[in-house]
Amino acid sequence: VEDKANLPYGTKTPDELHELVLPLLQSMQDDGCEIIVIACNTVTTNIIETLRAELTVPLIGMEPMVKPAAEQTRAGIIAVCATPATLHSKRYQWLKETYAKGVTVLEPDCSDWAALIEDNQINREHIHDQIESVCDQGADVIVLGCTHYHWIEGIIKEAAGSRAVVIQPESPVIEQLKRVIAQQP
Repeated sequence: VEDKANLPYGTKTPDELHELVLPLLQSMQDDGCEIIVIACNTVTTNIIETLRAELTVPLIGMEPMVKPAAEQTRAGIIAVCATPATLHSKRYQWLKETYAKGVTVLEPDCSDWAALIEDNQINREHIHDQIESVCDQGADVIVLGCTHYHWIEGIIKEAAGSRAVVIQPESPVIEQLKRVIAQQP
């Protein structure tokens, strides 16, 4: 299910997100979905706990991979590319405080990336500048903390070159989905 009329979500408040997302998920639950993957870091980091309290279907979320990035970095510096709403969420702050102690976390300005992707107006030079900047600052792991960024992952990897690895949560989310499916009656 895509909310094309209201995307991107990255600058919306938690209240706005809730107003937009709850009816969609409620409809999916009512239609018989047994598990729902919330393929949005912004929704996950801002309101998944509220949604879990309101719905009976298991919800699997995507959130920035701060823990794996902090574990992988050799330089002690990671970059998290995410929306403003994700970066300002309590969940993201908790992820940093819990898993990135002693690690420098760079947060480049990616505030327009999702909108540019939605509008098919990708600015390669802008993306390159942001990624080159975090690499120049020593980041050796770059976290893609927005599912829109999948569409520009190639540009990000090109800009990072061999200086940084780029990670995103698709594979771990699939593994979690398998675990939840296996637990279903």
